[in-house]
Amino acid sequence: MRTQVGIVGAGPAGLMLSHLLAAHGIDSVIVETRERSEIEATIRAGVLEQGTVDLLVETGVGARAITEGAKHDGVQLRFQGEGHRIDFAKLAGRSVWLYPQHEVLKDLIAARLEQGADIRFGARDVSLRDVTSDAPVIAFTDADGTPVELRCDVIAGCDGSSGVSKWTIPESERTDYFRAYPFGWFGILVEAPRSSEELIYTHSERGFALISTRTPQVQRMYFQCDPEENADDWSDDRIWDELQSRVAGGGFRLAEGRIFDRGVIPMRSYVCEPMRYGRLLLAGDAAHTVPPTGAKGLNLAIADVVVLARALDSFFSTGSTELLDAYGPTASRRVWWAQHFSWWMTSMLHTHPDSTPFDVRRQLGELDLVTSSTAGATHLAQAYTGWPLDR
Repeated sequence: MRTQVGIVGAGPAGLMLSHLLAAHGIDSVIVETRERSEIEATIRAGVLEQGTVDLLVETGVGARAITEGAKHDGVQLRFQGEGHRIDFAKLAGRSVWLYPQHEVLKDLIAARLEQGADIRFGARDVSLRDVTSDAPVIAFTDADGTPVELRCDVIAGCDGSSGVSKWTIPESERTDYFRAYPFGWFGILVEAPRSSEELIYTHSERGFALISTRTPQVQRMYFQCDPEENADDWSDDRIWDELQSRVAGGGFRLAEGRIFDRGVIPMRSYVCEPMRYGRLLLAGDAAHTVPPTGAKGLNLAIADVVVLARALDSFFSTGSTELLDAYGPTASRRVWWAQHFSWWMTSMLHTHPDSTPFDVRRQLGELDLVTSSTAGATHLAQAYTGWPLDR
């Protein structure tokens, strides 16, 4: 097989890259180890930045995000039993949309297949070869058991944090920046009405909590926990007691309901450099992950491929590698902005295991400064709603 751009991974980065390339007349093939049904059924959070939504709409895949997603013009920071609203629309002139990631993937998959894209779901034994040559290869076993060698001009590694792409870069040529946080998030999905029209980020003596939503009938809630916690050890009553105690104050209470999903997710930060190695270019979680506190994961993947699509268009239309050479430095600038914002939100809101009374009071002082200062609130609003895409 032969294609211009071989894409490993049918997540947000891979699908959007293929979608953007098609608009420039550039051929691509996507190789994905999961089946389509698994991708579309894996429920993931989705806070979409203004720029991400604008791009979805402009490229013809944003209709459902607008009609079925929930536009949020602000967010609440809650501490010492009181809520403090950050007004995105007023401070930054931008908003965010709550629209789950798996729904974004459904929209992109449907659009790509409707346009005749070649997506190889259920591939096995994926490996990359000759990535420093001008004819790199994606080798895999197709879903029907057929061995395939896909010869490409360029490979885009969009296969997430556990994929093969970044590990194809030799250890001697790769720098891994990594931080593991000493806490995780205990997350639940619950059948209940909304407790708030906007997201609530809570700092409390017992630790962090986040109150989010999926639909008017289904809510998503998290609370800080030990990363080794076993979610099955918690009864529903214990979960509700913990969440209610963390958001308590001023008569506020969460609307409770049937918990139908629960789990613990770790909190990590990671960046791989370089993002380009020969004809292999990394994008999305293959190149970086952030703790979910800043809601940057999917949005960073989209920002990466906007830069990458432009570079590939230049390469195929002119033969120049100038923008490909600049891809890593250009994309990583935003990556490190997002790493800082995600770390800042995480460190400001979570209780650390070794925190002293001084550390807790410092956090409360920081939260007070952010919520009472126009400059502090504006910084949070601009970063949360997203910096302009580099288009």
